[in-house]
Amino acid sequence: MKSIACFSSSVRAACQRPSACFPLTRGLNLCSPASRCAAFACETAVAQHPCATGVRTFHSTQVTTAAVQQASAAHLPGPVPRPGRTEDDLNVYQCGRRMASKTAARPPTPHLSPYIPYTKPQSNAAALVNIQTLIEGDVIPELCSRLADFPSNDRADGLATLLGACVEFGLDAHSPLVLGLINECLELLSRRDLWVPQLCHLGEVAYALEGRQSAMATEVLDSLCGAVEEDVVSPGEAARVYSLLALCHDPASLRQRLMLSTLHRHTQRMVHRLKASQVSDILQSLLKLQQRQAISLVLRLSHRASRVLKAFSDDEVIKVLSALMILGHHDEELLSALEKHLPGRLGKCDPELISTVMEYCLQMKCRSEPIFEAVAENFVCHAERHATLQIAKQIVAMGRLNYLPQCSSEMFKKLESILSTRYSQFQPRSLIEVLHACIQLERFPLNYMSKVFSPYFLQRLQAQGEPLDRNALGQLTQLHLSSSLECTYYWGPRLPYFLHVKRFSSVDHAFETPMETLLYNEVKGPLTELLGGKFYSTRIFTHSGYTIDVEVCLDKKGYILPLSQWDHTYRRVALCLDGEKRFCSNTHHLLGKEATKRRHLRRMGYEVVQIPYFEFEKLITQKEQVQYLYNKIFPTIFKFNR
Repeated sequence: MKSIACFSSSVRAACQRPSACFPLTRGLNLCSPASRCAAFACETAVAQHPCATGVRTFHSTQVTTAAVQQASAAHLPGPVPRPGRTEDDLNVYQCGRRMASKTAARPPTPHLSPYIPYTKPQSNAAALVNIQTLIEGDVIPELCSRLADFPSNDRADGLATLLGACVEFGLDAHSPLVLGLINECLELLSRRDLWVPQLCHLGEVAYALEGRQSAMATEVLDSLCGAVEEDVVSPGEAARVYSLLALCHDPASLRQRLMLSTLHRHTQRMVHRLKASQVSDILQSLLKLQQRQAISLVLRLSHRASRVLKAFSDDEVIKVLSALMILGHHDEELLSALEKHLPGRLGKCDPELISTVMEYCLQMKCRSEPIFEAVAENFVCHAERHATLQIAKQIVAMGRLNYLPQCSSEMFKKLESILSTRYSQFQPRSLIEVLHACIQLERFPLNYMSKVFSPYFLQRLQAQGEPLDRNALGQLTQLHLSSSLECTYYWGPRLPYFLHVKRFSSVDHAFETPMETLLYNEVKGPLTELLGGKFYSTRIFTHSGYTIDVEVCLDKKGYILPLSQWDHTYRRVALCLDGEKRFCSNTHHLLGKEATKRRHLRRMGYEVVQIPYFEFEKLITQKEQVQYLYNKIFPTIFKFNR
């Protein structure tokens, strides 16, 4: 049975007033069906005036029996023996001293989870004492009466703690005792003189009792609106208000929306004072509140996270990066902080942190050499500690960002070992992702390609509720192309033709990025002048499914053919107009999908000419642009005339 715990300093003070002295000769042992004793004793009350202490929430105060020890014990029973035990085996609290058993030591009292209702015992024979009857009949009413003369904030803190105890022990929200406590809280709220910590404490307990529709929670939010508008909220209080809003916010309430907007502005000014845990809490709350439009605040929080990254726990880093990924914002300073602090903690950190960092880099298209090298070295040493999904995230990030670490030989040996020993543990989609990432790094897992092309694997993929969607089929098709174009010595099973993707162009741009219209408009004028006319075509689909930005056809002598004579084509030149989206966000390295596409085009017989945006945008005059295209294209053409 759970013992009464977590009463606040206000409640303790209420029971320590001079008028609250009780006799010293009363004790109580409560025995549970789970064979745990919860002992409550009455100690001599210390006469002192109540003092305002730091506010503590129900779930953060220390376990104490002082609040119960001072309650009226006139009707409390004597020591109750546990079934199957003698009185000599009991631990008795009497006169403020603990009489320890000589035969067995009492196990420590388990920690109570926040706001988890008490579960009644199933066996009536084993339930010797009804804890709910006890606190309804004696404890809470007595403690509540002691709070009557307290200042409003201390009284509110005490009432919130008592309501929290009601939640812990499963009292119904509509029971007379709970309704009485709620009415007293509503009376306090009507005075509009409570501080922000007490308001948040009341709001948290109200939500635990009645959910978002609680009348007391609504009153709390109304009071918080006034506090936020008056700008009297400290950084720590702002984090707590955000957490409460994440629980109780009503999007249809205009006043709450205005309060949230005002809170955003105030928090922006206080960001530099936020602690690491507060940054994490606020970002998580913004995520729950779906505040994607609060761009300025999110960027400031991200910037603050980069300053206090060293103080974050592993779990807090995971929360921060997960929130930023969903909110869709990236700060270069945060990446720099990760590059500085992450490598030193990889050996001891949670593997989930490593996979989250790699997932963050992938989503933001950040190709970070310090992070990726450290992750690769850690993978070689500690891959056995990682779950299969965590392994997949690390390898996929390196493949899609086209990063081959210096220890790639050892890394792929380790990966092959992991695949051999834990092959059955990989989900089909995760296995396809890993193998697809390997070919993007020009590593061809032929032993496993034969397995994924087998009818058994394809049936398994469908049997587990993961249909062969376009993305999976596209990855399998590129695996097939790699085995056909780059591994001519592979004679294993192939992907059935009817499963091939006919075009890699898609809405999500998973396999190739479409040509940027702006870059094409800048190139087409100089290109037409260079070729002497529009002797080229755009957006051509190849038989393998790739899309070519600009194609130029040559005859056997290396002369450029007009469109009307393309039937006599001997050589094809593929111009890749590489816009910004085809590169990593922080470097000029092509993404893995673009590098793979160019390799395959060359294997298919195309002469690939790359025209990156960062080179072409430096050219000012059309003459410079024509000369640039000439230097790019014609060396490729001239080699056919030799």
